[in-house]
Amino acid sequence: MIRQLRRPAALLATTAGIATILLWMTLGFFNPYSSSLETRPLQITFFTLCVPAALAIVSAWFRRKALVLIAFLWSLPISLYFAMTPGIFAWFGATSCAYLVTHFLMLAERPR
Repeated sequence: MIRQLRRPAALLATTAGIATILLWMTLGFFNPYSSSLETRPLQITFFTLCVPAALAIVSAWFRRKALVLIAFLWSLPISLYFAMTPGIFAWFGATSCAYLVTHFLMLAERPR
């Protein structure tokens, strides 16, 4: 496992995925502008941000190029929405772009 993380693609996908999950936790649980009584926005952002982040992490570890691209496309709409907002949540756009960069790095790797 540690040997896999020495590859730049796996390291980038893992870092971006963990950053996305931490940003989502901040958005869902520590955001002063959201109501803690409403669970629907939390569910929607979980399935559009956290699940693709986990998919990107796992697919980078197992060298699945197509799954990283799916994670990018899955998280792209809501990441673009958050990228246009001021504040810390604009970083969702950067983490989504990191999935795309991961895909290109995986395409450039030489097969064993």
